[in-house]
Amino acid sequence: MNSKVLVAALLLSATATVSPANAADLGGDCCADLEERVAELEETTARKGNRKVSLTIYGKVNEAIGSWDDGFEENVYQFTNDTSRTRIGFKGKAKINKDWYAKFKIEIGIRGVDQGAVNADTDDGGNGFDLRKSEWTIGSKTYGSVTLGEASMAHDGITQIQLANIKHFANPDVLDANDSFEIRQTGTGANVGQWDNLAQVLEPGEGSRGNLVRYDSPTLAGFKVSAHWGEDDIWGVALRFAQKTGDIKFAAGVGYGEMTQRDEECTADAAIRNHGGARGAKCEDLGASASVMHSPTGLFVTGAYGIRWDKGRAAILQATGFAPNNENSFWHIQAGIQQKWLALGKTTVFGGYNNRDAGHTIRDNNGNANTFGGNDITNFEFDMWEVGLNQHIKEAAMDIYLHYKHYDADVTTTAGAIDTQAWQTVIMGAQIKF
Repeated sequence: MNSKVLVAALLLSATATVSPANAADLGGDCCADLEERVAELEETTARKGNRKVSLTIYGKVNEAIGSWDDGFEENVYQFTNDTSRTRIGFKGKAKINKDWYAKFKIEIGIRGVDQGAVNADTDDGGNGFDLRKSEWTIGSKTYGSVTLGEASMAHDGITQIQLANIKHFANPDVLDANDSFEIRQTGTGANVGQWDNLAQVLEPGEGSRGNLVRYDSPTLAGFKVSAHWGEDDIWGVALRFAQKTGDIKFAAGVGYGEMTQRDEECTADAAIRNHGGARGAKCEDLGASASVMHSPTGLFVTGAYGIRWDKGRAAILQATGFAPNNENSFWHIQAGIQQKWLALGKTTVFGGYNNRDAGHTIRDNNGNANTFGGNDITNFEFDMWEVGLNQHIKEAAMDIYLHYKHYDADVTTTAGAIDTQAWQTVIMGAQIKF
């Protein structure tokens, strides 16, 4: 009896807190209106997934301001940092049983201003979206996984292994900063050639993404093997290793890939005529990188190497009277220190050097020559040195960075060497992840 009296008293007390106006709203249609509103919200709200497959939304925003100086002009532009551009992604996973699982990933790249398209004539490189990944995976903890779709090649990222927190603005793909800028001749300011046209291959030895199927093995004693095949008979393999022994962290990888289709970086295909039988494209890439860090001090060293052999380019050069140069290579080294000097998070300070030997390249994969003053450019090589600073802000999942890069180009034509101006840039920006 006492319990009944107590419950009744609580109900009366709760009712007394409701104003007469609110009480009047509690009519017979209240539940129907509420259910309708809930249904509307369900239709317009991103779910965490259904009962079987999870859904996670992730991504980053990476925007920067960069000043540049080509020896004759200088300016300051704002752009999306193309070293690790802004993106949004959706991924999910479902457990099939204790050993097997299925998952998916959709990732879209976003450029507010395309850094690779700005140059001395325009600060508007255009904006837009590009599909980075659209893939599904079925895998096993015991046997590894198979992925199918627009996905990473086995050796994608193989020259960019890095233990320090600088990959979002400083990796071996150093032409992200000056793709579309021109190299200037000393004294005259004449345009010798565009950096990416002369380099031809953006990063030798490095994989990319494509329409393919990829296998990834389970990790065994720190080792992992990957292999892919797809599109017009592209294929590749890679071996990665990561381990921590005492105070030393170490990560490394080596990969090889082939493609037999023409693209913007692989020369020749069946459409090319009059070039001594260079009918089919064939490019081979070999890339490797390694990074080591001493955990207590934060001291680190990272190195990378990549080379591409382009059979089509060699055939075209030979057919036009030149030595059949088919190699395009680079090597890259960075060293620095990463320590938590501030409560905000770890600070990384580093320096680096990159050497690129593109050899005798051609302007495009139709066999047209790079020329200056009416003479073929027979050799292109450049050096780049850099210094940088990154401050991680842990509570905001944010990184603020400052990066200086200095480029010197060596250009040789059939008439001799050309004296060129240095190209340099200072980039300041930030990345925030979600």
